Amino acid sequence: MKKLTFILMASIIISAPSFASESAINQEAMETATGGFQGPVENDTLSTVDEVMNAGWLTDGNKVTLNGHIIKSMGNDIYIFKDQTGEMRVEIESDEWRGQTITPKHKVQVIGEVEKNNSDVAVEVDSILIMK
Repeated sequence: MKKLTFILMASIIISAPSFASESAINQEAMETATGGFQGPVENDTLSTVDEVMNAGWLTDGNKVTLNGHIIKSMGNDIYIFKDQTGEMRVEIESDEWRGQTITPKHKVQVIGEVEKNNSDVAVEVDSILIMK
């Protein structure tokens, strides 16, 4: 029995490095298989009205984060958002307010997605937060 235990333990110790190297090879293969680019993403820098309005490559669904003020209601969930670079339309559905009362004096952060119709660009707001 002691011989069998010794042989099993020796086998495990001897084979452990081969399992480890196989695991490392599999990990490297998975990283190579998925691959891709690591680095800045162009829309990571879109944080002003001017950048959003002048980024011709934007398509529906591009995520944006803007800081500024809601200055006017246009009706039907459409508002005018203004920052230091300009103004643009934003669409804020009633559930996105989450009980907040916001006036033009409040500085807010809106996070949403670009909505393009022909040459018209707007942001469909997913969340709005009053900034401190």
